[in-house]
Amino acid sequence: MKFADVTQIAIYVVFLIGLTPPLGAFMYRVFEGEKTFLTPIFGFLELLTYRAAGVDQREEMGWKDYLKALLWFNVFGFLATFLLQVFQQSLPMNPQNLPGVSWHSALNTAVSFVTNTNWQGYGGETTMSYFTQMLALAVQNFVSAATGIAVFLALARGILRKTSGSIGNFWVDLTRSTVYVLLPLSIVMAIVLVGQGVVQSFKPYVDIVTMEGAKQSIPLGPAASQIAIKQIGTNGGGFFNANSATPMENPTPLTNFLEMLALIMIPAALTYTYGRYAKSQRQGWTIFLVMFLVWFSGLLISLYSEFMINPVFQLSGLMEGKETRIGVVNSLIWSTATTVASNGSVNAMHSSLSPIAGGVAMFNIMMGEVIFGGVGAGMYGILLFVLLTVFLSGLMVGRSPEYMGKKIEAAEIQMAILGILAPCAVILLASAASAVLPIGLASLANKGPHGLSEILYAFTSAAGNNGSAFAGLNANTVYYNVMLAIAMLVGRFVVIIPCLAIAGSLVKKKISPPSAGTFATDTPIFGALLVGVIVIVGALTFLPALSLGPVVEHFLMIKGRTF
Repeated sequence: MKFADVTQIAIYVVFLIGLTPPLGAFMYRVFEGEKTFLTPIFGFLELLTYRAAGVDQREEMGWKDYLKALLWFNVFGFLATFLLQVFQQSLPMNPQNLPGVSWHSALNTAVSFVTNTNWQGYGGETTMSYFTQMLALAVQNFVSAATGIAVFLALARGILRKTSGSIGNFWVDLTRSTVYVLLPLSIVMAIVLVGQGVVQSFKPYVDIVTMEGAKQSIPLGPAASQIAIKQIGTNGGGFFNANSATPMENPTPLTNFLEMLALIMIPAALTYTYGRYAKSQRQGWTIFLVMFLVWFSGLLISLYSEFMINPVFQLSGLMEGKETRIGVVNSLIWSTATTVASNGSVNAMHSSLSPIAGGVAMFNIMMGEVIFGGVGAGMYGILLFVLLTVFLSGLMVGRSPEYMGKKIEAAEIQMAILGILAPCAVILLASAASAVLPIGLASLANKGPHGLSEILYAFTSAAGNNGSAFAGLNANTVYYNVMLAIAMLVGRFVVIIPCLAIAGSLVKKKISPPSAGTFATDTPIFGALLVGVIVIVGALTFLPALSLGPVVEHFLMIKGRTF
């Protein structure tokens, strides 16, 4: 590594930490309905939305009504996204006359974007019309991200409110998240991206002749606007097949830095927002530091693995599969950030990472996408681990577990365990089936441990609602489209439902004042315990599978074997 590489990492960390307090404080004011500098600009849009939808912003919901509204909204979003793809050949803004998407690919994509996964088994420029990209996919980029924020707010209210029967209003939380947070940030980001050369056009593709005399079609489209929200909303779906590894989406060092920063900017800031709700910034900073230290540790391991001498080529810092303009370090910052952030966008091919660096990317998702995680989803996911950690700590000292003054009992822990383990079960069961069934093996491009990693990574990414891929696996088949869609649904809603159930249970409980025996949850000791629970749950669950994949491949690479 060079001094410039270290400097890039340092600048990234400084911006990430520096933006967390102001953005987190701003979002708290937005979610609480306070006036901000954006109220005169976007306030009419919030009120117009309520009026059009017939929503009374002063009316709150119990957890069951909140869940019902969320599920119906997502069902409608799924149907709209599915139908727009299937019938796109008959819809406007299709200058390339692209045909309708097959039912199984449309099913997979609709589930993918509704669940904020944005897994793509297709090439965007050869499959989706401009109309589908904008009305189906870009819209879901906004509302799926806002749904994640809404669930976090509901859970936070359940934990932190005094005795109550309501946890907020889903429609209000959804609207404010979209209108005041996601939309303004995306507008600014899109303008900067266009200024740097990212494509934003409604013209048909351009046919050119290369210097070698070959004919080539250059895809165009309204890409910058979708790329902005795909990063800010931790969505990750690429407008083009190569995602942010192509200059069409990521043309300069500045766009690369901004897109990497946007990956975890809001998830990081929501820790500060949580501290404001808890009336204790130490609570928020404790969670932030847990997230940051786990992410940074993964980055250091990845850097070591990539810059060690590769025994096969007798070189370090191999550029195969990385963007030559940005180098290995930027590829690794992105690979670790996108996999902890439930984003899934890439500026390099994860299949080309060293076995250990690829394993780190996979393990980041396996931990439950709670290290920053998706917008909102990372926070409600890590709060499940917080409750589990509090419960285990209480067992160790023989005291009834409490969190923020509320007793944590069997019902809450059962729901937390369900939310944590359900995605894990899907990953392992689906990967095991695909590794032995001929229909699953037929899609592999590589054999041996790398082939297993391709399958394992696909289901890990789907169940973790991440969306990145190891490459090499042809997932655009009936089998994988359906299986991955099931994994995405479980990974999203079998976590959301327990979170809202916990919110509904805790919001009814009285808050007990802290006593001498209260276990503090804003200290380095608790932070260390939380890290231990997160890592141990991930390690105990997935170590055998990882051992057969990236770990074995690493040792075989040392012996000179590749796959």
